[in-house]
Amino acid sequence: MRVLIHGSELAAVTAAAALSWVGHHVLWLPHEAAPWEHLKKVDWLRREPRLAAQLEESLANGTLEVIEAQPDSERLHTLEVVWLAVSPEQRGELPVLFSRLAAAGGKDLVVINNSTFPVGETERLESQFDGKARAVALPDLLEEGRAWETFTRPARWLLGCDDAAAEAQVRELMRAFNRRSEVFQRMPRRDAELTKLAINGMLATRLSYMNEIAGLADTLGVDVEHVRQGMGADSRIGYEYLYPGCGFGGPNFSRDLMRLADVQSASGRHSALLDQVLDINEHKKETLFRKLWSHFNGRLEGRTVAIWGAAFKPGTARIDHAPVLTLLRALWAQGVRVRLHDPAAIHAVLEEVGDHPLLEVFDRDPYLACEGACALMLVTEWKAYWNPDWSRLAALLGERLVLDGRNIYDPQWVATQGLHYRGIGRRADP
Repeated sequence: MRVLIHGSELAAVTAAAALSWVGHHVLWLPHEAAPWEHLKKVDWLRREPRLAAQLEESLANGTLEVIEAQPDSERLHTLEVVWLAVSPEQRGELPVLFSRLAAAGGKDLVVINNSTFPVGETERLESQFDGKARAVALPDLLEEGRAWETFTRPARWLLGCDDAAAEAQVRELMRAFNRRSEVFQRMPRRDAELTKLAINGMLATRLSYMNEIAGLADTLGVDVEHVRQGMGADSRIGYEYLYPGCGFGGPNFSRDLMRLADVQSASGRHSALLDQVLDINEHKKETLFRKLWSHFNGRLEGRTVAIWGAAFKPGTARIDHAPVLTLLRALWAQGVRVRLHDPAAIHAVLEEVGDHPLLEVFDRDPYLACEGACALMLVTEWKAYWNPDWSRLAALLGERLVLDGRNIYDPQWVATQGLHYRGIGRRADP
């Protein structure tokens, strides 16, 4: 098929790579805010397995062409599918493209809305074509750090579609990725849009509830890991998203929650539960700071701490809404010097906070960040952090304090190495 992909989001980049890989002729129009020359240099794209390499391969063999301006009418005339993956803030610019598509004539188009827009936006997109296009919702379900895998070997696609012919065309477009088992779950368009938001709302609710239980466990002197295992063993609950931590972030997850809150507000049905979920998450981003404050009885000025991890999750270079940003602000407000290590996200941190006088950064040896520090804060659970040299850490950390924001360490083992351990709902002392 001949496909036009518009956008510079991860969803657009992945669709361009994957669809051109399986033989579709893809014309990719990145958003002007992030053209291809910029995109191919960004850390988050280089960190996504296979993605950059596949883009280069498709460009070389001619199944993918990147354009930096609106395509001419001759090219638009031959299109069969338009794939939209832009940010919510960019949707107001789409009528320019739509008017050119409508003027070009040609085949009836299928417009695939792969963006996170307000509920009902897919129907509004279709209305702008005066009956010359059918719009379907195919919500973005990609996982950062695993974008190629989740697109090419999907567990599911939510297909919001009210037209049988449009469904058939989408199935043909995605046939190469739907061979092992049926992955499409068809429903009306508005239902699919709300389902995407509701999924992330539920996941966030589970995380926030578990973080609240971890806080209670801290107060009662209970090891939250036993509580988590007991809850997860109940078949009605399961283990997924029951790991307490120091808050979640990420561009898509956070944006979806805010979009869900907007939907609730616009409908006149205010959600106290969703407000609590968002508040709990922001509160948890300061939990390691509060543990540090408690350990030193509020005497923090002039101290130095090491932080391992800045990215909002392992496998990505992004720090959108990441807990480390809240943590840095809290530490600097108390005059604490920070030595920060992350294997991928240092550039993003410096872009966000600039050259701060209380910040030193490292992207190679994580132990360098611990030199001269009184404590270590684990914020992002990169695999390289899971099994540190404990004797080396005990020698480097002046106060021998480890604050584990992801509960990846065994408290008793850390304590036997001569270190004080403080996790989320877990603790142990030498």
